[in-house]
Amino acid sequence: MMSEIKPLILIIEDDPQTRRLLKTNLCNRGWRVIEAENGKLGLSLVKSDSPDLVILDLGLPDIDGLTVTKRLRQLSDLPVLVLSARSQEQNKIMALDAGADDYLTKPFSIGEMHARLQALLRRVIRTASSMEIFQTGELKVELARRKVFIADNEVHITPIEYRLLLILIRHAGLVVTHRELLKEVWGVEHINDQHYLRIYMGQLRHKLETNPARPRYLLTEVGVGYRLIDEEN
Repeated sequence: MMSEIKPLILIIEDDPQTRRLLKTNLCNRGWRVIEAENGKLGLSLVKSDSPDLVILDLGLPDIDGLTVTKRLRQLSDLPVLVLSARSQEQNKIMALDAGADDYLTKPFSIGEMHARLQALLRRVIRTASSMEIFQTGELKVELARRKVFIADNEVHITPIEYRLLLILIRHAGLVVTHRELLKEVWGVEHINDQHYLRIYMGQLRHKLETNPARPRYLLTEVGVGYRLIDEEN
């Protein structure tokens, strides 16, 4: 459970300079920070200190970050943001498939990192509070009534489009992989049918975006998946 006071962030990172940079910026925002320079200590701190969120480097000296991610998922469902110099699409997909919630490539913007962390923490709050209405910008979804609005005008979407949108809402602000979307909406037998996603995301954009070619809400993470922008209200 998240604390009533500022969230406790666990940084699992072997590079002292990066740890110092992260800690300084997080503490300046008022967040509490604990650190681990390797995967073994990081996993131990998850058990002993119950952090609210983990920032994880993949290139650790003792245990590969992907293995740490899988072990974290066995211990807890706490949010995990991967920071890594491994920029290839396949590395991002592997980290997300292993259980990471989001992925940021080094070198990264501190502002973008904070935005990703806030999105992860908002997702935890929403999960705990069984959200009835989701809103970002002019897009509003009444989840209990399964109704979708843009600027207070109701938009009629199909059941498949709604299921796709609902999964993106559950992970608002975070990237959801092609495989995860295909598995959740169409079933595990369709995890390689990416043309399904292209068709239905195209349809959703035409219904929800002012300019589908330059989307405001439904963004493409090239080669990896899609992200629903979660704007501050």
